[in-house]
Amino acid sequence: MESYAQGETEPALLDQTIGDSFQATAAAYADREALVEVASGRRWTWAELDRDVDALALGLVRAGITKGDRVGMWSPNCAEWTIAQFATAKIGAILVNINPAYRTHELAYALEQSGTRLLLSAEEFKASSYRAMVGEVRDQLPMLEQVVFLDSPEWTDLVAPDPGLTLAQAMDWELSPDDPINIQYTSGTTGYPKGATLSHRNILNNGYFTTELINFTADDRLCIPVPFYHCFGMVMGNLGCTTHGATMVIPAPGFDPEITLRTIAEERCTAVYGVPTMFIAMQNHPTFAEHDLSSLRTGIMAGSICPVEVMKRCIEDMGMTEVSIAYGMTETSPVSCQTRDDDDLDRRTASIGRVHPHLEIKIVDPTTGETVERGQPGELCTRGYSVMLGYWNDPEKTAEAVDADGWMHTGDLAEMREDGYCNIVGRIKDMVIRGGENIYPREIEEFLYQHPDIEDVQVIGVPDQKYGEELCAWVKMRAGAAPLDADAVREFCAGRLSHYKIPRYVMVVEDFPMTVTGKIRKVAMRERTAEQLGLA
Repeated sequence: MESYAQGETEPALLDQTIGDSFQATAAAYADREALVEVASGRRWTWAELDRDVDALALGLVRAGITKGDRVGMWSPNCAEWTIAQFATAKIGAILVNINPAYRTHELAYALEQSGTRLLLSAEEFKASSYRAMVGEVRDQLPMLEQVVFLDSPEWTDLVAPDPGLTLAQAMDWELSPDDPINIQYTSGTTGYPKGATLSHRNILNNGYFTTELINFTADDRLCIPVPFYHCFGMVMGNLGCTTHGATMVIPAPGFDPEITLRTIAEERCTAVYGVPTMFIAMQNHPTFAEHDLSSLRTGIMAGSICPVEVMKRCIEDMGMTEVSIAYGMTETSPVSCQTRDDDDLDRRTASIGRVHPHLEIKIVDPTTGETVERGQPGELCTRGYSVMLGYWNDPEKTAEAVDADGWMHTGDLAEMREDGYCNIVGRIKDMVIRGGENIYPREIEEFLYQHPDIEDVQVIGVPDQKYGEELCAWVKMRAGAAPLDADAVREFCAGRLSHYKIPRYVMVVEDFPMTVTGKIRKVAMRERTAEQLGLA
């Protein structure tokens, strides 16, 4: 049987703009709690949130922003981020998500490439002065007409109520679900980031179906420690909540494992999101056992390959009996595959699930483009409503990623099982070819997770004169465990893994280089390993 699958077609796709969907939810649940910002103690009912969203939307219109104009948002997680997301959607402005980790060069590139007219920005975060960095690049950006810093007098003026004017009166343009509404810059490992351009239909439906599959209702309270600037936070998180009337809970501006655990307990959250490194940090925190997580029933682990042992601890130690694994990428809004709440333990801990509703997936030979048989590895491709409109102002790169038949080529190596469930075996560029043998690092990582002293592990290929590539394992040790050396790792693997899959090199590290969204930067790991080990 070929590695092809099509998702369910019921319930139907939402044929709304984000603003219309938000308005309907605010009307249906007016007096219920919509948003909680733990750091400040601020809380909003749906009616109050709708009021503040409209105030910002009207302020943007007064500032000259109209349909299709780009409005940048550069800030760690905060209530204003959420308000800006829905205010821009209500007026049809395109929200440009700017990574809070960006510095001047990256900031200037994103603002210029997107043609951002108005920037909403935090004043500072940790040791970073956003105001100073904006000042450094402002003269390079003739398109950037206005910068408004959150909590400044300019912000107060922007959101000041106007009793004589409603948003409906101020807007003399129509919106469509197919309009572009969001630009998200992908964190490429080479070259400049590309601006994935997404529509109302793209992200509204993806947020809706992702949370439909974990049975969200208005009674749910979602702890969102993942960043809003990324699809995980603003789509799966915010839009997942607003399409169901669930409460959005922001534990902190940036991820902190103890604050996240405390927030779940004190706010009685029923769900929590995270990338694997976040769940590892929570599960291994010294105060983990002190927090009452009994309110949890579900959540989503995504953003990176999910270790089986970590997933099992979510179920057994965190009480997330309905936890789901989701797989996707920014260019597909993001989710293409997801496990279901009634899946058995094997499917929910050892796969990325099956195809999402209203989507198609196939696995193809990366060289020939032919669909492979089930059980064979190949490149995962997806097609349907979720595929981006394209990369902003970059038709060439768009054509490289989305073929003439509408298939998005993910660059991920996957296998489809006989039952239609899929598993990621690596990235095409991460696959290691040792002496002609194709090696998928994921398989070795899952094996090494079974070592009692290993907390986390990443496997990469490094240059080797004899075999072309050799394996190196980067290992994080559990607290109190003695560091492992290459001999100890090889002894653990001997007789249990094929000889060519046993890492030749082992590096014990405190952390892995990664993006702000928790994706491991294996390119950086390879460079650092080659330098430290003196490999050509």
